[in-house]
Amino acid sequence: MKIPKRIASAIINSLKGGVVPRVGLPYIAVGRETEINALLHDVEIIEDGGASFRFIVGKYGSGKSFLLQTIRNYVMDKNFVVIDADLSPERRLQGTKGQGLATYKELIRNMSTKTKPDGGALTLILDRWISGVQTQTAAESGLELGDPALLGLTEKKICQVINSLNEMVHGFDFAKLLTIYYRASVNGDDESKAKAVKWFRGEYSTKSEAKAELGVNIIITDDDWYEYVKLFAMFLKRAGYSGMLMLIDELVNIYKVPNSITRQYNYEKILTMYNDTLQGKAQYLGIIMCGTPQCIEDTRRGVYSYEALRSRLAEGRFSTDTTKDMLAPVIKLLPLTYEEMLVLIEKLADIHAQLFDYKQTITQEDMISFIQIEFGRIGADSNITPREVIRDFIELLNIIYQNPQINITKLLKSDSFSYAKSDIAAASDDEFAEFEI
Repeated sequence: MKIPKRIASAIINSLKGGVVPRVGLPYIAVGRETEINALLHDVEIIEDGGASFRFIVGKYGSGKSFLLQTIRNYVMDKNFVVIDADLSPERRLQGTKGQGLATYKELIRNMSTKTKPDGGALTLILDRWISGVQTQTAAESGLELGDPALLGLTEKKICQVINSLNEMVHGFDFAKLLTIYYRASVNGDDESKAKAVKWFRGEYSTKSEAKAELGVNIIITDDDWYEYVKLFAMFLKRAGYSGMLMLIDELVNIYKVPNSITRQYNYEKILTMYNDTLQGKAQYLGIIMCGTPQCIEDTRRGVYSYEALRSRLAEGRFSTDTTKDMLAPVIKLLPLTYEEMLVLIEKLADIHAQLFDYKQTITQEDMISFIQIEFGRIGADSNITPREVIRDFIELLNIIYQNPQINITKLLKSDSFSYAKSDIAAASDDEFAEFEI
């Protein structure tokens, strides 16, 4: 498999640094077939006008972000718009100091499409929508694009899309801003366009400021930002996209909030989203949230501390460690098998050799020995994650490349390689609980 060097570099450098590369995922995708198939089933439902909500649960380094990125790339190829954000102390789902609005701003900032996969796609989407309507109207009417009569016909079609949003919560205000953007676009008024985009991004801090600049007496706030996400999903469908997927990672940052009332407000927001998607109050919208088992299942301060969520999300009596219900709201990531990890490191060895332009010297037997050593450590069965194995293997490849005289077999069998790992890998999740808080 031949890979461009810029992609090979992104893959190796990202994985060595413990993060998921944004490009080149098909070259290293291994396993997770059941999880991916479950999420792709959701994508079909969203495309058909439904909505979905999933939690992806796994330890740090278990592959949550990798799975998110894989789905992200897939749905963008299917003409979806993706918005994503990592929660942090400054970004929550609800807050008294603008933390909820900060999450909305991050989501809109990261709005991505197939043609603009790295975020910042809002203006592109709006301009493409207007251009598409003009082109369609011209084709149907037989008028030239510069014909003044075309403007009236185009505005009628624009109004049809806009009016279809009026019945939704805050739909009238959203539609008014779309009208402002369209008229500014037609008149070549870039300043008014920029102000409308500023409003859509949630960057007006007071109603009086929005009133002075745009003539609208409403702004997006901490309390209602999710309603505008639903509006965006409906608008994007009308604008020619298949739907919208919202990805929220690092749910553990809500778990870490010290104030129990603040945590409950955030979990209440999750419940609202969950109910909306399952009851049909949202359309063309998929929501995926990622977190550790602890931040979901802890009944003291995790998601399950909110009884209304726990009763909806908790596993039934028939799920086991090996047989999981992948159609349930919570998808728990099972560890990759030894065989899957072997296939993964074989791919990484090939990519590494292409990136640094050398003939691969590590053999399959060496790779098998490496996997045996990694999984032979005390506590590895329950604690080792793909991130650790990948990081160790890339380090091994780097050492071999820089020191070609080293005998790989001897290096793998040496005490320094086999036993250099910290005993911390064998610690249980419970031992880390207080540390993470």
